[in-house]
Amino acid sequence: MLKQLISLAFIAFFLGACGLATTRPKLEMRLAQTAFLAAKESKAQTLAPGLFRKAEFYYLKAKSSYRRKYFNKAKQYAVLSQKFAEKAEFISRRKAALEITTSPQ
Repeated sequence: MLKQLISLAFIAFFLGACGLATTRPKLEMRLAQTAFLAAKESKAQTLAPGLFRKAEFYYLKAKSSYRRKYFNKAKQYAVLSQKFAEKAEFISRRKAALEITTSPQ
């Protein structure tokens, strides 16, 4: 009886500890969201559509994974989304600046 109680307590402790091993990627999700919105504001969907599409794809996958509590995957997708969104924003701002400087006056 005591042996069963100890093994049951050990199993409960082990299963409880598994849930604590992975933390929610709140910071990564927020950074990805901010980068994505900044890219959207800089008109990246028209000036850098390929990178913007990748950023949107990974951002949506990160949100889906987060909702399903796959936090490791959500973190990976959020980091990828942030990377592509920042690149898209940079390229769109650079193209917009080049259009301003090269436009005839």
